[in-house]
Amino acid sequence: MLGLQLSLVELAFHGRSIRKKTGVIVNRSLLAFLSFLFLLSACGSDPVVKSVSPLKVDLAEVVASGVVTPVEGMTAAGQPDEASFRVFAANGYAAVIDLRTAGEARGLDEPAVVKDLGMDYVSLPIGRDGISFENAESLDKLIRSYDAPVLVHCGSSNRVGALLALRASLGGADDEAAIAAGKEGGLTGLEDKVRETLGSK
Repeated sequence: MLGLQLSLVELAFHGRSIRKKTGVIVNRSLLAFLSFLFLLSACGSDPVVKSVSPLKVDLAEVVASGVVTPVEGMTAAGQPDEASFRVFAANGYAAVIDLRTAGEARGLDEPAVVKDLGMDYVSLPIGRDGISFENAESLDKLIRSYDAPVLVHCGSSNRVGALLALRASLGGADDEAAIAAGKEGGLTGLEDKVRETLGSK
């Protein structure tokens, strides 16, 4: 009887030892697993490089990257140089819509350069007095006439943004949403003119 009691005590003791040892092993395994998950989450939190596709692009970045992506069929910009036009052509753009007037210096023979690169050159000269719903509608029709993306530019993209704001208004946007759309396209100094035009609608 005493021997049986000793055996039970030994078994209980060894059982506790096994549980303790097993617990250490489990805890170590759990710690390793949690460390692995932490490393995975840390890697997952690293910034992911995504293609940024603003409506108004920085032409220096366009030339540096060699890539440009349209937003709803178009891209807005200031005055491009030949290197910029080459990137647009290489990225499948079908046309360049130039909002600058005849007297504005471009630094190159833009129609010739654009056509040599296989794109259409369309002149839609817009001065401050040309910020109108009529011209916004004309720009809209030009953009929609192409199945491939188009580049719309002026000197700084201010006029582009102004017409895009009015275009958004024609599409049903309220005044503030229209202004926001214009700013995405480069609207800056002509905001007062755009607001005046929106108020006359």
